Amino acid sequence: MYHSKISGLGFYVPENIVTNDDLSKIMDTNDEWIQERTGIKERRHVIKGQDTTTSMGVKAAKIAIERSGVSYDDIDFIIFATLSPDYYFPGPGVLVQRDLGLKTVGALDIRNQCSGFVYALSIADQYVKTGMYKNILIIGSELHSHGLDMTTRGRGVSVIFGDGAGAAVISREEDLTKGILSTHLHSEGQHAEELSLIAPGMGKRWVNDIIADNDPNDESYFPYMNGQFVFKNAVVRFSEVIMEGLQANNLQVSDIDMLVPHQANLRISQFIQQKFKLTDDQVYNNIQKYGNTTAASIPIALTEAWEQGKIKSGDTVVLAAFGSGFTWASAIIKW
Repeated sequence: MYHSKISGLGFYVPENIVTNDDLSKIMDTNDEWIQERTGIKERRHVIKGQDTTTSMGVKAAKIAIERSGVSYDDIDFIIFATLSPDYYFPGPGVLVQRDLGLKTVGALDIRNQCSGFVYALSIADQYVKTGMYKNILIIGSELHSHGLDMTTRGRGVSVIFGDGAGAAVISREEDLTKGILSTHLHSEGQHAEELSLIAPGMGKRWVNDIIADNDPNDESYFPYMNGQFVFKNAVVRFSEVIMEGLQANNLQVSDIDMLVPHQANLRISQFIQQKFKLTDDQVYNNIQKYGNTTAASIPIALTEAWEQGKIKSGDTVVLAAFGSGFTWASAIIKW
């Protein structure tokens, strides 16, 4: 039995910065309103034709692989987490295999939205621990901006999300005191429709239904979020899954050197920070710059925190996420 570790990290965001003031020119909103409710000041949006979910993931992956010290030929498996794939099918995992020129390794696509990267990390961890693979590339990448209702009607959701990608290489670690100590995954599907995108889908409205109706007021193909309900559930599940991870490893809240929460809403992160009595140096947030990048948010934030020297060898790092599904997850890592 082995442990697994994060041997390389990388992220990529588009150059195009969209500020709150920019959004106020196309919808009835303003900087104060957005910051008060979300903490977001700006986000990145892909300019059409310049990037895709896959291409952003590939750019992040190249950085992660280079930093890991392993070669492209050493990558045994690919796991790609996203809710915004280039195509309805196939998923972006195989496109990454193609675009990176990797061997004909397996590619798995994860559809767990905001907790997708932690789910991918958990799967990679199990594969490496059992000895099946030595080096797994995991990616979280999202291109939200092309699918948002960028009008006043959609402002409650559209001001929140941004585009970007993060990646990690998960490698074998023979020192069982280091690496990924545990992961914890949960779901509660009874609330699935409280944060969802219903169409196009085979269950209710497929493309032919949308085209046949040609209804300009059909909002089924835009994201829907019951904001207050999601917030109330998020703060509870974040707390639970963090404590679950700590208890599984006989750790205390005081043992946390760095908490990297999914960047859903700065208010959620601040609530958790206050509840656990963590200092600003123990929690990393970057939603102010990038918005909510769903499956990309944790790897982007984790990479930035590491790049800035906020995560050091021997640190206990906690990752936690909650989102659509409802799904939530945590990972406890000894760096």
